[in-house]
Amino acid sequence: MPPVPLVHVPILAVTITDATVFAVSAAVIVAGAIGVIAARNPVHSALMLVMTLFGIAVLFVEQSADFLAVVQVIVYAGAIVVLFLFVIMLLGVDRLDVMRRDPLPGQRPLALVIGAAGLSLLLFLAGVHWVTGARSVAGPAGGPGSNVEKLARSLFTTYLLPFEVTSVLLVIAVVGAVVLSRRPSKEAEPEPPETAIEPEPEPEQPEAETAPAAVEEEPAPTGIPGGGS
Repeated sequence: MPPVPLVHVPILAVTITDATVFAVSAAVIVAGAIGVIAARNPVHSALMLVMTLFGIAVLFVEQSADFLAVVQVIVYAGAIVVLFLFVIMLLGVDRLDVMRRDPLPGQRPLALVIGAAGLSLLLFLAGVHWVTGARSVAGPAGGPGSNVEKLARSLFTTYLLPFEVTSVLLVIAVVGAVVLSRRPSKEAEPEPPETAIEPEPEPEQPEAETAPAAVEEEPAPTGIPGGGS
């Protein structure tokens, strides 16, 4: 039997179940990502982020990366997002009037430019051929030993510095969110000048009419005292 050319060998055997799970998870991830940036309420944005993280965890399970799926749910959806919600509710920025203010002028146009640049870079990298045949820097992915053990050895030896830098960046992001969302205290607000309130004039009461005093009449004399008959 002649050897089969490598061109005709299927690289990935995709079943209907795998394609359905991927399509549903991708739709959930994209819908959650759009909800994060489109929702006006920060609490709703954080809940949409949880939905996106759960969709990514399902994709990890589909790729047989159970450890990454568990980390995605426990660390990100169960710890970091809860921390975001705690900061949002603690600072009281879950109201619409706070979201209308822009603490940094020009940050929204800059965010649009950076997002467009990132999307362009992602589309460019999607067309690059990644398989080079070079040896793995962190060691073989297969062989004896569990996948978790190999991931932990690679993470805490070769990639320890990037791991710690990522942790510091997360802390800086939380602190920056607290600083930007902090409202000034009431003592710093200038008090409005007090205006003197003039008392209202009392209505004039009509003077009561005084009745004329009664004149006492003297009794008339009845006779001459001491007179003889």
